[in-house]
Amino acid sequence: MTIIDDSLGLLIDHDNLTGAQAVARGVARMFLRHDIMVLPEVGLRNRRRADLMGIDAKGQIVIVEIKVARSDLLGDAKWTEYLDYCDRFYWALPVGFDASPVDAPDFLPQRTGLIIADAYDAEMVRPAATNALAPARRKTETMRLARRAMRRAAISDGWISPDPGFHVPGGQ
Repeated sequence: MTIIDDSLGLLIDHDNLTGAQAVARGVARMFLRHDIMVLPEVGLRNRRRADLMGIDAKGQIVIVEIKVARSDLLGDAKWTEYLDYCDRFYWALPVGFDASPVDAPDFLPQRTGLIIADAYDAEMVRPAATNALAPARRKTETMRLARRAMRRAAISDGWISPDPGFHVPGGQ
């Protein structure tokens, strides 16, 4: 018997998926084709939460910040705090969204990438520049991401409780 893990919801037909979930699914599907594996909603050590965080085949860490409302995009003053936790950073916006603000100097277009997505696919409009993490930071973040993925898989498989009160050594 073959069991397919679809914890990201990539295989399910999501006709009614909208907003950030639709964008996340489209980005995850595109990244999968490029051998970048992602997890949604990943907490960082600075108490921020990345919408999508993943690792490519070379071990580089990628963070994607999804915006589906202009006010959220323009009012987000915390996004630069993600840059210390990734080699590449992308903005992901829905199809039809006015992407012109992310070309402004405040959004560091020379460093940040831009992805346009819907629930079925995505297009990389601007690749992100690579700003290599220090080796120690990369190791720490890779281990944290791997442990989080394993914990989610264990919950999905019913091996451990999803109860927030359930203690996992190391806080992962």
